[in-house]
Parts: sequence; C-alpha cells; structure tokens
Amino acid sequence: MAIEAALIKPVVDALMALFRQSNDVKLKRNAEAAVREAIRELLLANPDENKAEARIAIAKAAGILSEDIVLAEDMLEKHRASKSRTAGKSSTGRKRKAAASAAAEKPAKKAGKGSAAAKPPAKKS
Repeated sequence: MAIEAALIKPVVDALMALFRQSNDVKLKRNAEAAVREAIRELLLANPDENKAEARIAIAKAAGILSEDIVLAEDMLEKHRASKSRTAGKSSTGRKRKAAASAAAEKPAKKAGKGSAAAKPPAKKS
C-alpha cells in the first residue's frame, strides 16, 4: 500500500503541471488573438481606440511581450496623435470656423481711393 501512495503523488503532480501548461498555452493563444484584433481595429478607417487599448492590455496581462504588442501600442499612439492634430480641420486642411463666430465676424470696409482716409490733412496757414 505504501508503494501505491508513493506512485500516485508524482502522477498527480505531472497531471497538474500539464493542466497548468495547457491553461498557459490557451491564455497566450487568446492574448495573441487579442493583439491581432487590436491591430486589425487600428487599421480601420474609424478605429475604436478603447477596444484596441483593452485588447493590448489583455495581451500584456497574459505576459506576452512581442513585436506585435509594441506595434499595436505604437499604432494606437500615432492614431491618437494624428487625431488630435487633425481635429477641427476640413478636408482641405484649413481650420473650420464655428457658425456663430463666422456670422459675428464681418470684414471691415477698406478705405477707397477717394475716401478721407487716403487724403493727407489740409494745412492751415
């Protein structure tokens, strides 16, 4: 009976190690899929930054530190920077004016050729 108990412990330990290893592999596979999804999201025309950032955080929590995570973080940072630079600009690259300020702002009249502003003051003798 003592021999059987001595054999059971190593078998149980080996099974538990295999179980832990399979969980780690599954976790890493899911994290790698999350990174791929984050990169795919950032390549879209209008990416959801929060979703991409969450997927990057999932991969980091799983312990994956690869080129893909660095790439995804860099893409997210560049997208946020370009988004802030281009906010409020039209497709021509000129800043948009608010409707209220454009209506309130009227161009001043320029002095014409025959106006009083163009003539020098008369001399008094």
